[in-house]
Amino acid sequence: MHCLTFTPIVSLLMTFLAVLHGPDGQHYWQKHYPYCGGAFQSPIDLKPGLLRFDPTLRPIEIQNYNLLPNEQLTLGNNGHSIQLSLPSKMHISSLPQRYTAAQLHLHWGSSSRLTGSEHTVNRKQYAAEMHVVHFNSDKYPTLSMAVDKSDGLAVLGVLIEVGDFNPAFEQFLRFINGIKYKDQKVQVPGFNIRQLLPARLDEYYRYDGSLTTPPCYPSVLWTVFRNHVTISRKQFLALAASLYSSDAQDSAPVPLNDNYRRPQPSDSRVVLVSFKEGSGLQGTVTSPLTRKRIVQQLLVGDLADLADDGLYKLLPSGSEKLHGKKKDLKNQESETPAKAKQQRLDSSIQKKSQSDHSVGKLGLAEEALCFIPLEQRVHLQQKQSHTEGQLVQALRDVTFPELNLKSYLDCKSNLALPTIRHILHGRPTDEANELEHSLKMAFNRRKTSTAIKPVTKYGTFPTAAVPRKPHSPGYPHPWLLPMEWED
Repeated sequence: MHCLTFTPIVSLLMTFLAVLHGPDGQHYWQKHYPYCGGAFQSPIDLKPGLLRFDPTLRPIEIQNYNLLPNEQLTLGNNGHSIQLSLPSKMHISSLPQRYTAAQLHLHWGSSSRLTGSEHTVNRKQYAAEMHVVHFNSDKYPTLSMAVDKSDGLAVLGVLIEVGDFNPAFEQFLRFINGIKYKDQKVQVPGFNIRQLLPARLDEYYRYDGSLTTPPCYPSVLWTVFRNHVTISRKQFLALAASLYSSDAQDSAPVPLNDNYRRPQPSDSRVVLVSFKEGSGLQGTVTSPLTRKRIVQQLLVGDLADLADDGLYKLLPSGSEKLHGKKKDLKNQESETPAKAKQQRLDSSIQKKSQSDHSVGKLGLAEEALCFIPLEQRVHLQQKQSHTEGQLVQALRDVTFPELNLKSYLDCKSNLALPTIRHILHGRPTDEANELEHSLKMAFNRRKTSTAIKPVTKYGTFPTAAVPRKPHSPGYPHPWLLPMEWED
């Protein structure tokens, strides 16, 4: 499937009106930006129950971050944050594709409240957070073409606490008086951007998420460093007490502060971590090969076998009792029957793939979703069926199974029931119903044993759909215009 590109609507992370600014306006976002009420949103609380150690995570490797003073950078106030442009020679080299740097920006609290980070760690909110934004330049020639693709962006998140003076941050904060008001820009001499990051790049959290501001596309591979950096109180107040989100000509200037988004539901996701130390880690992740075989069996394998002895693989990881019990049973099986079962599955996959395209769902998970054309297509379908007011929910219903399946195969999510139903579509009804019934019972047993309450129907435990407010008229919205980040 080839993605169409609609660059005129791309406004990236910072395109929301002043009326929507700050935490108090966030519940209005989905009225105009439906993905903001959708799946796989960011930020999240990096709480112990979500953490899974992944021994394959390599230290973050960055290239050409040390800039010379004659390499001029643009520092600007876009009314929602301060943003520093970055040259395209800067990139991340430790991911499967090359991700080229585009810009960095910050989120912070206020002069009276030193809590403004977007990600929280076990409910602890830091004073501020810096995001270094990169795009997948191996697949997309520009940032604007990558922003609405599910594999389009990679963001490095740095948590910031008030403490010691930070000379690296002073390299651009000393110019902040030149950008006090919206749309003001100044030139900043290049400096070593690496010094803005923590000393250790080998300890971090990794998960699949979204832009934290409208249009909220779930297109970000998040890397949040475990160790925070510090800035002095004076440096923090330069952000929190001296900037305005309004124009210089406005008679009543509007302060620019509290520009962070609240934590979002986990949506069946887990957070991979590159470190073992610390309390609360919920074991390691299941291997990608095992996950792929589970999906293959759901597609074409024997569902009765999966219902009998494969449920533990589908259950959300982190329950050692459930895992250990089934693993002991599996270890009692002889190696020959296990090999024979896998050979039967491989044979079924080969025959099925020759006869139809039902195995294509597994391949589809490897392709990028294109969120702008998808939104337009779903909106057209809603218009034809006179259900325009359900756009947020409809988009969520369409995107969640695809995002969850891809993230599951990449070991960054549990396999949720809506996704299992999506995979089973087209299988014999009786077999699919029997497996789904067994899964529901297993999920309910785990729910009872862990006393976890459901959040949404896309979380670990399904619930009824939440009614959505009607979508406002005038879609698409004229204020979705390119801003400072355009190529």
